[in-house]
Amino acid sequence: MRKSCSALALILATCAPPLSAQTLQCGARDTVLDMLTAQDQTRRAIGLAGRAVMEVFAANDSARWTITVTMPDGRMCLLANGVAFDALDEVLPMRGTAL
Repeated sequence: MRKSCSALALILATCAPPLSAQTLQCGARDTVLDMLTAQDQTRRAIGLAGRAVMEVFAANDSARWTITVTMPDGRMCLLANGVAFDALDEVLPMRGTAL
């Protein structure tokens, strides 16, 4: 599950439009974490993207999810959020194998 969520976060980050083409919602890490905690979201995955930390948060009861990135200066930005989060624990097919 952890690898699946981290891979998803990395894919979303690399497929996202350039930062100059979008407006990120950022704030102090503690403030953003308080907001996510108020929504009953907990960290489900974590990974590094360059010098930034990518994290996936989700709530059990509402299936609400959020993908964040924390910059080296301590700002935490929301990259994506939504509903219907479902944690998977599956093995991906080997390279060259049809899906």
